[in-house]
Amino acid sequence: MTAPPLNRAPDTDRLSMRHWAEDRATGALIGLMRRLPYRWRVPAMGWVSRTVLAPLLMNRRTRANLRYVFPDLPSDEVRRICRAVADNFGRSLIEIHSGAEFARFAASLPIGGKGLAALDAAHAAQRPVILVSAHFGNYDAWRAGLSARGFRVGGLYMPMSNPAANRRYVATIESVAKPLFPRGSAGMADMIRFLRSGGMLGLLGDHHMSNGEVIDFLGKPARTATSAAKMALKYNALLVPLYATRNPDGLTFTIDVEEPIPHSDPLTMTQALNDSASARVRANMGQWFWLHRRWKRAGVNDAP
Repeated sequence: MTAPPLNRAPDTDRLSMRHWAEDRATGALIGLMRRLPYRWRVPAMGWVSRTVLAPLLMNRRTRANLRYVFPDLPSDEVRRICRAVADNFGRSLIEIHSGAEFARFAASLPIGGKGLAALDAAHAAQRPVILVSAHFGNYDAWRAGLSARGFRVGGLYMPMSNPAANRRYVATIESVAKPLFPRGSAGMADMIRFLRSGGMLGLLGDHHMSNGEVIDFLGKPARTATSAAKMALKYNALLVPLYATRNPDGLTFTIDVEEPIPHSDPLTMTQALNDSASARVRANMGQWFWLHRRWKRAGVNDAP
């Protein structure tokens, strides 16, 4: 997800015909959905995702991941989770691409949790904070909500492989909250400067990282980056898990800030982050993005 200025990484890949076609198709669908009022477009995109996109693009990998992690799940439950995952993905996609409109909506949501007082105290003291979430619910809802509360919340993101889609995506998530920093060397200096100035850096810790440590996630070994814990130790930053869980109405979220993870060593702290995310996934199986290749080395995610 990137384009030139300062805290963005330059596009390094030429735009292929496949990338162009994918971006045009996605852009057309999003443009069509955005013609609808916000409260209609979100469920409408959920319907399109679970009835059209899921059978073509999502269900195969979702089922493979579920079989690997929960091999004894009944087939009816697997189908239910597949539908819920696709519905949440579609809703999240159009919410994020609603930009400032979504940010205004998320800003009206209450924020709670045992760790909120610690965030307030860190903000008052200008102490750095690293906020760690997962591809769960809608992770941009808490970013918008905290920004509306007056916190300086920056975001670390993984650039997309499609340069055209990346440019469009970065523009939309910048309209939700800024600043943003691409993962990798391009955004590192700006990100560290922002963190050391007392900013709150938000990131997602459930990516497969090929050079990460093998740490338990959902009961399976998963290569996981320990960089969030290392930065917390290096810069004396709070390390705080938080989540935005989609409510049964399909539109609002429960934003919950957990207590900061005690400083110890990177492996112990990262395992605590994985345990936190695993608990959220187990409690709401349909709200995690089972679409990711989280367990590549296990062979489960070799299929496209």
